[in-house]
Amino acid sequence: MTVRLTWVQPEDLVGHELRQAAQDGRDAGEIERRWYAAGGAPAPERAGASEPAAPPGLRPLAELLLDELALLESPLARDEPTGLAAIRAACPRWPASRTRPADIGTERLHAAWLGRAAGCLLGKPVEKLPLEGIRALARATGNWPLGTWFTARGLPAALAAEYPWNRRSAPTSLAENIDGMPEDDDLNYPLLTVLLLQRHGHGFSTCDLARLWLDELPAGRVFTAERVTYRNLLDGIEPPDTARHRNPFREWIGAQIRADVHGWTNPGDPGAAAEAAHRDAVLTHTGNGVYGAMFTAAALAEAAGGETDVHGCLAAGLRVVPPRSRYARAVRLGIATARAERDFDAVVDRLHATYGATHHWVHVLPNAALLAAALTHADGDFGRSICLAVSGGWDTDSNGATAGSLAGLLAGRASALPDHWTTPLKNRLATSVPGFDSIGFDTLAELTHQEVRRP
Repeated sequence: MTVRLTWVQPEDLVGHELRQAAQDGRDAGEIERRWYAAGGAPAPERAGASEPAAPPGLRPLAELLLDELALLESPLARDEPTGLAAIRAACPRWPASRTRPADIGTERLHAAWLGRAAGCLLGKPVEKLPLEGIRALARATGNWPLGTWFTARGLPAALAAEYPWNRRSAPTSLAENIDGMPEDDDLNYPLLTVLLLQRHGHGFSTCDLARLWLDELPAGRVFTAERVTYRNLLDGIEPPDTARHRNPFREWIGAQIRADVHGWTNPGDPGAAAEAAHRDAVLTHTGNGVYGAMFTAAALAEAAGGETDVHGCLAAGLRVVPPRSRYARAVRLGIATARAERDFDAVVDRLHATYGATHHWVHVLPNAALLAAALTHADGDFGRSICLAVSGGWDTDSNGATAGSLAGLLAGRASALPDHWTTPLKNRLATSVPGFDSIGFDTLAELTHQEVRRP
């Protein structure tokens, strides 16, 4: 037997990098021809490792080609910088720093934690499923448009076989078996950010984050860009090169799902939140992958200030993203499509027609467009926010989590969230992050509040 380690095997990474090169406008035709002529395969469509294992001789070639692909210049690089100074220079409406701190209480933070957990949990059983499968499963149980937890009760056996639930999540995330919030990377990362702020304050560095990961984050709990970065750190590569070295996932969604606490702890200061998210994101991501974290943190900071609606939050997020970048275009497309279509299924169909054939389901761009569309269409309603985000497919648990975080902040207090979404969580979070297993969301709110104004 062999260990098929997902997301890091060079022979699996080449196909992903070739796809990223095409999206970047880099001419990789000659490299692509060499890869396929040698017997190389495209990237796995949905999983992290190919089946079966590639011939041993392909691995050295894959490593060589990954390094050659890294040398190809992108014609989009000028409009999509990664350095903070260049990003700020590209953003003509960068938010001004607040002279007086905004007030945020533990109740608003409690709602944010609960919202993130509920949205994540809703999306867990259908993660990796195609859009048509999500719709079919929900319709077969009378749950479309999506309005409650997924269930296997009453599901026809043939449909269950055609679209199997996410095998790791189904035992803990269907209506009939939810018993508290199970572990998920979408919750592990916010916990790690709380630890980061406790140990290093708001002036933390990217290297501080890297050391924290090595000390506290099990390698088996990271995926895509984060797993490549973890490998790079163990190989002695320093940040920010950890984000670039043989990392075809550097513009996927990973940094975006790590940004929440940076937004929550900089209430009313989107610029400061974006800068903190940038220091976090560049450990693992570049360009649009970094913008996802900055956008999310800024939008959440605006919501944490309590002075605007969801549409103002999205606008605040766009102010920290280079306007000519693909990320900004994705968010604007999501907002415009949601405003143009009354039927959200039609919104989703248009977004899938734009991105579905060209982008992996974990790439940040389609998910950013969907998240913006769901939040716009829901207009601040908590249940609709998480249901619309999950019903659009792609990275269902991550989009549900971010939508729930923002909608929870806008709700303002935990008691404003419907019991239907919060009671099954049982105020208990499972995690492998040391010191946090079985912690309550109310306690997490108190710990997060302590970091809001820590130097």
